[in-house]
Amino acid sequence: MNILLTGANGYIGKRLLPVLIEQGHTIYCCLRDISRFDKSKYPENQIKLIEIDFLEENPDKSLPENIDVAYFLIHAMSSSVSNFEDKETLAAENFVSLLDNTSCKHILYLSGISNADKLSEHLRSRLNVESVLSGAKAALTTLRAGIIIGSGSASFEIIRDICEKLPMMITPRWLQSRCQPIAIRNVIEYLTKIPLDERFYNQSFDIGSDDVLNYKEMLLQYAEVRGLKRLILTLPIMTPRLSSYWLYFITSTSYPLAVNLVNSMKIDVVCAERKIKDLLDIHLISYKEAVALAFKKIDQDNVLSSWKDSINKETKYSHLDDVLKVPEFGTFKDIRRKEVLDVHKTMDNLWSIGGDTGWFYADWLWSIRGFMDKIWGGVGLRRGRTNRHDINAGDALDFWRVIVSNKEKKRLLLYAEMKLPGEAWLEFEIVRENGKYILTQTATFRPNGLMGRLYWYSVLPFHYFVFDGMASNLVKEKQRI
Repeated sequence: MNILLTGANGYIGKRLLPVLIEQGHTIYCCLRDISRFDKSKYPENQIKLIEIDFLEENPDKSLPENIDVAYFLIHAMSSSVSNFEDKETLAAENFVSLLDNTSCKHILYLSGISNADKLSEHLRSRLNVESVLSGAKAALTTLRAGIIIGSGSASFEIIRDICEKLPMMITPRWLQSRCQPIAIRNVIEYLTKIPLDERFYNQSFDIGSDDVLNYKEMLLQYAEVRGLKRLILTLPIMTPRLSSYWLYFITSTSYPLAVNLVNSMKIDVVCAERKIKDLLDIHLISYKEAVALAFKKIDQDNVLSSWKDSINKETKYSHLDDVLKVPEFGTFKDIRRKEVLDVHKTMDNLWSIGGDTGWFYADWLWSIRGFMDKIWGGVGLRRGRTNRHDINAGDALDFWRVIVSNKEKKRLLLYAEMKLPGEAWLEFEIVRENGKYILTQTATFRPNGLMGRLYWYSVLPFHYFVFDGMASNLVKEKQRI
């Protein structure tokens, strides 16, 4: 069948797409930025790309007429504290308006469990989107899930951050709230078994595992799977604002996402019924098993997608192409050139930079810069990287974004997403000159007014040691100081 997939670059979309391909479907991938999508990973005859931003007012686009099934996987919770409801409503309205001009028979929407009497803004927004989608000509099936457990999911990575870093935790009272987690494998199974099954038309279903746990129990069970001993103390006096700051500084989450997560975690997210699992004969994976499966993927360096790689509307750019060309004029530059004795080792070093590997010189200074970025509301260093040895255009890499990752041309270009009074690029390129291979490492900074210039000169003494040391160690065998 012909399937329209929105959010194809998102956490769920990247997991869903290979399964749909394996089932033999033709997939029309809706993308806000085509340059972030690696089409080479999929059979050319089964993938069609459509660049469209459903968050724009009246997008001047059209969809293919011959659509059978459409997935709505667009969320805006991580991009804003205050107006994400308006964004999600706009996206749903644009989606319905365009989809009604096609032959689509079935829409599938992944929402959130919303059975509590008092809902968070996040869950109210999900219900509102469901209402908008129900007005489409095509039949709608809504799957309502709570916390999704899988390598790279926001919920899993937050639990992982907390448990791996804190032997003892002073936690807010919302850790007593109950939830019903579900493994990402089960979510994908539901999403791929339902299309065009009329038994599920114009209905909503709660999906979750057999485990009903509070968040404290989830942390302790995670620690048990990992062989860690953790002590958790709960403070009833910790306000939602303090809870949001606690989550923001302890984990890799953004502040808007931390605020929206805390507001949602204050209420119980438990299934009212789960009849759909029997209708589809789904074998539900337990919470502990889901954690263990996630670490199998992590240990194999086979994490297919991560919430950290998403680019939201709050960034300085809307497409990677906007920052692809490094400016030449009105900039400050730090250029280091080093002879490369072993191209393969240097390439391996370059493509493993950041995350747990570090930055090949003075990692403690990078950590201080990451902490300062967190203080100023930035992303800091805690995003790390999705894979240890592979990076692609669009990936998050600590407080950088990968713009170019071309092993054939031996070029890696990063764009800074840290808080700066200007814009910054970090470029690595290996070229052959006079029979020798040379690594050219270029840090470029385009200042924003006087504050930008003062910033550059204030960090210039550190650049001499950090950038020169990094370039020197990149051409060695991962020897760092």
